[in-house]
Amino acid sequence: MKWTFVSDVAQDAEAIARLAHDIGLGVPATRVLWSRGHRTLEAARRYFSPELSDLHSPALLKDMEQAVERLHRAITQREKILLYGDYDVDGTSAVVVMKKGIELLGGQVDFHVPHRLRDGYGMRSEVVEEAAASGVALIVSVDTGIRANAVVEHARSLGIDCIVTDHHLPETELPPAVAVLNPNRPDCDYPEKNLCGAGVAFKLMDALATRFGWEGTKRERLLDSFLKLVAIATVADVVPLTGENRVIVKRGLEGLQDVRNPGLRALLDVSGFPPGEPYPSATQIAFRVAPRINAAGRMASASDVIEMFLTSDVERAQTLAKQLHELNTDRQQTEQGISEAILKLCLEQPVTDDDAALIFAGEGWHRGVVGIVASRVVERYHRPVFVLGIENGLAQGSGRSIAAFHLLDGLESMPELFQKFGGHRQAAGLTMDAANVAEFRGRFRAYAASRLSPSDFEAELLLDGEIEMNEVNDDAVLEILKLAPFGFGNPAPMFALRGVEVSKLDIKKEKHVFVDFRRSSGRALKAKAWNFAERANELQPGSIVDLVVQFEDDAYSAARGYAPWQTIIKDVRPAATATGARR
Repeated sequence: MKWTFVSDVAQDAEAIARLAHDIGLGVPATRVLWSRGHRTLEAARRYFSPELSDLHSPALLKDMEQAVERLHRAITQREKILLYGDYDVDGTSAVVVMKKGIELLGGQVDFHVPHRLRDGYGMRSEVVEEAAASGVALIVSVDTGIRANAVVEHARSLGIDCIVTDHHLPETELPPAVAVLNPNRPDCDYPEKNLCGAGVAFKLMDALATRFGWEGTKRERLLDSFLKLVAIATVADVVPLTGENRVIVKRGLEGLQDVRNPGLRALLDVSGFPPGEPYPSATQIAFRVAPRINAAGRMASASDVIEMFLTSDVERAQTLAKQLHELNTDRQQTEQGISEAILKLCLEQPVTDDDAALIFAGEGWHRGVVGIVASRVVERYHRPVFVLGIENGLAQGSGRSIAAFHLLDGLESMPELFQKFGGHRQAAGLTMDAANVAEFRGRFRAYAASRLSPSDFEAELLLDGEIEMNEVNDDAVLEILKLAPFGFGNPAPMFALRGVEVSKLDIKKEKHVFVDFRRSSGRALKAKAWNFAERANELQPGSIVDLVVQFEDDAYSAARGYAPWQTIIKDVRPAATATGARR
């Protein structure tokens, strides 16, 4: 692995020490703030204690005024409104935010979420026709619609206005809607380009509530109640947890300490976060809460998720949450089967530097889990990956990418191969004739090879600086952990720990490594390395090594009266060879 220091904190040691003194923070945590660009007292304040006033004005989104005025008219004149959403965490959360908000403002609103297996991704003309027949006057898309030009035009021909709210990358021509809210449209100057779909919906509801005269404490209560779901969606959609997204996630997760919504409360319960326990971290949201929400859209119907969050019936909410939990178990088993099939293929034909991208397709592979499998393969082989399920002559699936490769650009270089496709830099989906898979594999691999080099296939660890053994103590580590929430774009801090001696090594469950270290000063440290058994020979007692380490919360240890944190080894090299790269 490449070890890359995000900034030269050693060169800025004096400035870091001054900032640490000014904000009353230890030097290790201040090194992290400094390396990530938070270098003033005010920047540190916004980082640790973001306020609603730190969010950008919704009015900065292009077409916001038109969207608000059309929705205001629909609500005040009691027109029928239909929300057209997506089936993932982001889409369902956006539907809940919009539906709850419009109803609180007195509107008449229903929703439609497509069935992943039956309908596929995106807006469909049949749904628009049914809406027209039922008297719908306004359709608001959430987390979808930016490429649904034909469907929006069809709605207009039937007398239905559309407002498109989305965050996916648009085509050259925008849909012919009353308003198109998308920070990624080329003519939009909104500062935060990485809002998720629920984030865009949240902005619309903020502006709409203000238009109805909700101000001060009333507005703040409304927004903070929505931020709980928007935070979950932001984490789940893997957008960078920086800038405005960090404000959303930090305030939203803190709000999970006091949950009154029966559905959200039931979901947290089945995810292992009962009342009275600390609210989940962003990592726990990503791996324990969000998968249960996604399981409905992947394995059954996402409408159950929306019902769970909207119902006031505690027993019904609990029943739906348990169903999501069971669906998630099914999803895990299905995912494992496809992952094992792909791993077998990779063992039979090993991945080399000539494989700039990997395309896997299998008959009957469940389309609801192929995106997750693609993510797993990217983690292992560090290159763009598509995983496709084939059924009835169609290949449908998802792709995931690495930072160096723009996935959607790759698809847009060969649009004639697909019936439909869409997405963004890191994730995309597509549908094509199964007969085109071989051509797609060849052309996409060639496209990736023209833009990537073997160095791009090597995983990179971004380090916030070095840390000394004597700096690893309760106070310093707990301050580092307070820099959360961590996630994509704002990962948990990593440090180089140099020249330590291995004094003890244990392997547990035949895969995890537990290590004791010491320095000549006598200072000792315990650390863990998950799934590291195959590299245990690099940590033999008596060897002197350089490490990359992270720190994590350890509730198990804390419950037993020990330190509430643990040291995690991410990589190891013989001492004095890990000079790393700087950028």
